[in-house]
Amino acid sequence: MTEKERQEEEKIRKALAPKEWHEIKAYDSWQVFRIMGEFVTSFEKMSKIGPCVSIFGSARTKPHSKYYQLAEEIAYLLTREGFGIITGGGPGIMEAANKGAQRGNGKSVGLNIVLPFEQKHNDYVDFDKILNFDFFFVRKTIFLKYSQGFIGLPGGFGTMDELFESLTLIQTSKIAHFPIVLVGSEYWHGLIEWMKKTMLEKEHNISEPDLDLFAVLDEPADVVKYITDFYKKYTLKPNF
Repeated sequence: MTEKERQEEEKIRKALAPKEWHEIKAYDSWQVFRIMGEFVTSFEKMSKIGPCVSIFGSARTKPHSKYYQLAEEIAYLLTREGFGIITGGGPGIMEAANKGAQRGNGKSVGLNIVLPFEQKHNDYVDFDKILNFDFFFVRKTIFLKYSQGFIGLPGGFGTMDELFESLTLIQTSKIAHFPIVLVGSEYWHGLIEWMKKTMLEKEHNISEPDLDLFAVLDEPADVVKYITDFYKKYTLKPNF
């Protein structure tokens, strides 16, 4: 084990070690300042970047996957329409999207989360547009606050988390309505059918218009058109 690996292991061990109640409360109080710092730093940096679309998907997707190639092409085409690209900054779909943004000479943003196993940002994030977060909820706020669109490619729990939080906030009018596209009808089919048959028709836990909050598409050009048409339809412009 190298010295760096030993230090990381010790850091994780201390973080997971049981704490006394007074230690927990004191730690919580000081956390407020770290949280504030992440918000302030992120707001200042992101406010200067301009209109962006967030692209989500699995970190496990390999470059030979059709979804990796779809993500890269979608990001490339979006930059040609003047949008920057925001991802989680990691590998897989995130890497593909950042790669497409750079190929299109667009802004390539990475909101990287600091994890115990040390996720490293991919090589296609612009050097001056890398943000590192300790807190998931701060990072999620930045995704929503500075995105003019949401594109979800096949992914796991993290992708679902971002998707359903966005849908919930739009459904409850806590944020402005913005376009949401799920790419890959084959992948999303089962989930959409469950939402229709179980959530809507059987249990009545959502309303029919809620299913219109997103689109399911397969072709990169259709994805980009859906987003650009959204702003034309509602006579809106991306939020500069």
